[in-house]
Amino acid sequence: MSKPRTWLQESLFYSLISGIVVVALSLVGMVVSFGKRGFISSFITEGQLLLFLTIAIFGYLAAKKMEKRSIAKASISGLIIGVVSSLFLIVLVLLIDFKPLGLRSMFVNASPALVKALTFAKKSVWSGFGYMLLLNAVSGLFGALIEAIPGIWGSSLASGTLITILVGLLADIWKTFLPKSISKFFFAGKGFSIQGFVVTLVAVVGFMIFWYFYGDNVKSGYQSVESVQPTAVKATTWVLGLLFLLLMPKLVGSYLSEVLDLVGLYIIMGLGLNIVVGFAGMLDLGYVAFFAIGAYTMGVLTSQELGLFHLTFWEALPFSILFAVIAGVLLGIPVLGMRGDYLAIVTMGFGEIIRLLVLSDALKPILGGAQGLTRIARPKIGHIVVKQPTQFYYLILAGIVIAWYVASALKDSKLGRAWMAMREDEDVAQAMGMNLVGIKLLAFGTGAALSGLSGAIFAAKLNSMVPHSFNILISIYVLSLIIVGGVGSLPGVVVGSLALIGTPELLREFAEYRMMIYGAVLVAMMIFMPEGLWPESARKRELHAGQNGGAVGASAAEEA
Repeated sequence: MSKPRTWLQESLFYSLISGIVVVALSLVGMVVSFGKRGFISSFITEGQLLLFLTIAIFGYLAAKKMEKRSIAKASISGLIIGVVSSLFLIVLVLLIDFKPLGLRSMFVNASPALVKALTFAKKSVWSGFGYMLLLNAVSGLFGALIEAIPGIWGSSLASGTLITILVGLLADIWKTFLPKSISKFFFAGKGFSIQGFVVTLVAVVGFMIFWYFYGDNVKSGYQSVESVQPTAVKATTWVLGLLFLLLMPKLVGSYLSEVLDLVGLYIIMGLGLNIVVGFAGMLDLGYVAFFAIGAYTMGVLTSQELGLFHLTFWEALPFSILFAVIAGVLLGIPVLGMRGDYLAIVTMGFGEIIRLLVLSDALKPILGGAQGLTRIARPKIGHIVVKQPTQFYYLILAGIVIAWYVASALKDSKLGRAWMAMREDEDVAQAMGMNLVGIKLLAFGTGAALSGLSGAIFAAKLNSMVPHSFNILISIYVLSLIIVGGVGSLPGVVVGSLALIGTPELLREFAEYRMMIYGAVLVAMMIFMPEGLWPESARKRELHAGQNGGAVGASAAEEA
């Protein structure tokens, strides 16, 4: 049996991995590509920030591995990781300029632009190396101290730093909200100003510490006010929230309204799939089929190109939802006896069948084949034809409100409790006399109805569509946002959509790497927050009960 590694050996081990990773990030071009945007004025680019974060993460992991943790050992470990990572990058820069090796011919991204980014554009390469060494060492030290500093101080520093980074990355959005004088103070170019970064970091970390010590008092004060005037407090909260949502397109402009429209369509689908997966516990990977059915029903009934029918958007909308429900029930009938992986495979096959039918030449006169459909009717309200992203925003918002109401009402109903009982243990639910056939078909039908609603709006929004818009990745995205947000949680669907659909859209300028970031976020979420960003209370108790060795079924019994 081999001896466990000492803390120094662990530090060297993580140093080597960190060095390899930062070199890989440099050679694949992420450092140069992200370096086109400044994070803190002209001081640090987003590409350099990527390296600092990587080194800080490995510093954190090394400190976490220590059995007898101390601030001194963690500090030394973080510094070692920062220094060794810098040595890897220094060697990389020297090899790029070493012409006999021909590294530039082997790696297209081993370019002068990379050398400039790694040496912080210093006139002297060696002064750039010193700068790099210092900042990387500080990054490793910072990551290690976050883990080593006990209690609220380390966690507040970590949370505050991550939130500040997120604020800086989304600087373009904040500029649309803030007055020019405030915007100029906090932001410069596409990132922070130096003073803006410092003020934001101090403010966020300070708020985290304040909330830790006084958050319970704030909550109790709010609850006492709510208990005295519950209706007034709830009404005020809803009015302010609704007012903010209604003003959103005016605040963010056309492009961000387009992003919000896409996020909203996924929220509607997510609320539908959450009924099937989160409430009823049935893994559905063919959910895109109902989205396609809703969209194509809208297209066939309203397309002026086909000329088969001449319905308006509002006349065709009930049919889009109805045909999606029928498809959901028809899918549910043959899979009633299936569970888990088998159910996932069958539903995935159903989604592919729908896509191939749409592509087939046999149905081309009706569905348009590979060329798709054009001139689909747009919604018309009075004399206003809904065309612009800012106009579609309100239609999609109305769809979200309807989907939220349906999902919320069903969750708290007798049917919702039956779904959750089936999710916990299907055999026990059947033994208690529940009609699993009806329960499952209702879950599939309800989830399909919301997907059909989203598909109908999507078709009208594009005014045209092609079969390639309905591939299996849509199902994967919707399932992913449910998991990231929190399975079974309605607010989690909204948060997951914003995180997994909205954020990649805002990173379109890094198109080649945004899906890599997307994947990295998913991996990190599953490791550090398996319950999701906004988990359902019962689900959270189940996971933590399992981690603590408790009975996983305790929360289910409590819910019953």
